[in-house]
Amino acid sequence: MIKDVEIVCQPGQQEDETIVKDLAAAALKVPAKRISGVKTIKRSIDARGRKVVYRMQVRAFIDEPYQADHYIIKYPDVSNAKQVIIVGAGPAGLFAALQCIELGLKPVIIERGKDVKQRRRDLANINKEGLVNPESNYCFGEGGAGTYSDGKLYTRSTKRGDVNQVLKVFVAHGATDDILVDARPHIGTNKLPQIITAMRETILNAGGEVLFDKKVTSLLVSFDTINGVELASGEKMMANAVILATGHSARDVFEMLHRQNILIEAKPFALGVRIEHPQEIIDRAQYHCEFRGPDLPPSYYSLVEQVDSRGVFSFCMCPGGIIAPCATDADEIVVNGWSPSKRNNPYANSGTVVQINFEDVKGDINDPFRMLRFQQQVEQAAFRAGGGNLVAPAQRMVDFVEGRLSIDLPENSYLPGTKSIQLNEVLPNWISQRLQKALPVFGKKMKGYYTNEAILVGVESRTSSPVKIPRDKETLQHPQITGLFPCGEGAGYAGGIISAAIDGINCAIAAAKVV
Repeated sequence: MIKDVEIVCQPGQQEDETIVKDLAAAALKVPAKRISGVKTIKRSIDARGRKVVYRMQVRAFIDEPYQADHYIIKYPDVSNAKQVIIVGAGPAGLFAALQCIELGLKPVIIERGKDVKQRRRDLANINKEGLVNPESNYCFGEGGAGTYSDGKLYTRSTKRGDVNQVLKVFVAHGATDDILVDARPHIGTNKLPQIITAMRETILNAGGEVLFDKKVTSLLVSFDTINGVELASGEKMMANAVILATGHSARDVFEMLHRQNILIEAKPFALGVRIEHPQEIIDRAQYHCEFRGPDLPPSYYSLVEQVDSRGVFSFCMCPGGIIAPCATDADEIVVNGWSPSKRNNPYANSGTVVQINFEDVKGDINDPFRMLRFQQQVEQAAFRAGGGNLVAPAQRMVDFVEGRLSIDLPENSYLPGTKSIQLNEVLPNWISQRLQKALPVFGKKMKGYYTNEAILVGVESRTSSPVKIPRDKETLQHPQITGLFPCGEGAGYAGGIISAAIDGINCAIAAAKVV
């Protein structure tokens, strides 16, 4: 018989099969020798009490052979099948392609940037030289923004699709099966590129196509029906289904749609700073101990507060992480964060942002670019304040709240460098004031958080797309264009790797109905 049971174990015991089996046997009140094996179903850290423990749900195989899971997925040959064009090779595009193959369709992915290996050179130029390639950077290229910004797989989008289906695809392509059980699964920036490469090879081996350094500049539409796309080279590629999965930073795609009189809409988003602490401060606060032991991972946090009718919240928290420059043009500063798989850097960082609604931004209420232009203005102000070469404006936390310029800045992980600036000269007053009110409150919620050892680096502005590409709720097609499927973060329907992947799967299923 097979039974699931919950157990509690000490840090360091959670991966010891003998200890886990003994704890499961005790909980089930059966002799351990009757259990042939145990499988972890879910695992999370509970730091609410004085002692930190792991809470686990395990599956015990009693008086029958243990059955290991297998994650090999067999894909059919679709080299001669009908085509679906997918614009963008981020998680939405890649998972749309894999789903197309499962449905017997040939995906053709068109990516403006480079493959993951070639992309590294452009990222090195960003970090070392402050030089931004507008076609290949942290946001553009194979795998999308998530490839080199952490690979966090935590999501609340459980009602949109099968999260486990997405996680199993990652495991089938080289991720550890820990992501199937951990409460906050994470692959790591050092490992995700190899997994993305394996996914591309799966697509190619099944007969699909993946084209790099190809930029879509026009949609081919006749009689309100999609016929294909035109590239910057003038080449035309034909298909009667196009999945537009271009990410939240492809501003030229929004311009293209507007130029072709294809409906787009302004969308609320959030903007603020990235805050970095020494990791040991977060560990002490969350684990209630002076030093984190070797059996516990670097701790994370999640904070939220309502300030003057606006949400102020932490976003994309990176334990043991690095702050990265994520601009897509030369005259802007955008920061994000990532962690390696071991999360073993000495700093913890998180976006800390203020929700921005339509009434906060002046301009024509019918202008679809109103929120995007505001986003650009703040990013360009940050660039000017930093003085160039992607040097970012920064301030110590308490100094920011109390309105004084930091005499010096703490060591930090942002490689292009930081410059001491009064951040309220970069951020609009109504954003600065809400952050100034929220940070001391966060300090009351988490001991040690409110400290001048923490640095605020500006600006965290690409939390989500400031533009939405509308679509029908049932068919997932654009309301004006048959066969056009807006998809993922760039269209306004996802907020991370998992939700984007799920949306890609859903759009592929919808596209199969019109091919």
